[in-house]
Amino acid sequence: MKKFLVLNGPNLNLLGVRQPDIYGTETLDSIESYIESYAARKGFAVEFAQSNHEGYLIDKLQSAMEKFDGVVFNPGAYTHYSYALRDAVSAIGIPVAEVHLSDINARESFRAKSVIAPVCIAQISGKGKLGYIEALDLLNAATSYAE
Repeated sequence: MKKFLVLNGPNLNLLGVRQPDIYGTETLDSIESYIESYAARKGFAVEFAQSNHEGYLIDKLQSAMEKFDGVVFNPGAYTHYSYALRDAVSAIGIPVAEVHLSDINARESFRAKSVIAPVCIAQISGKGKLGYIEALDLLNAATSYAE
């Protein structure tokens, strides 16, 4: 059975209360339950992690290469400036799909640039929780093709 890590960065633990006009009112727990149900129907496993700390996210990415077939990654604000996370994504040798709940290209200009996207198989933005589902489907297809 394929296994994917769904990794969320800073402030995503505040979903449901943080800027609901941008991110909606759904909590991270609710989104994770939705993703888990979808994954079970599709026949693959998911594991979730969230942190507000860059080093933890790097550690999770590095350990993912031994445990997971791919990673769905919402790096939050680190998207725009964390070369350390970019380097970790680039180094692990498994496919990573970058996801954002909001449309980062339609927000403040600094949010439109991702330093991480160029080392990912895709960037999905502005589709809410369905972006995570699209990323899982892409990873599933990418890892099926690689076999």
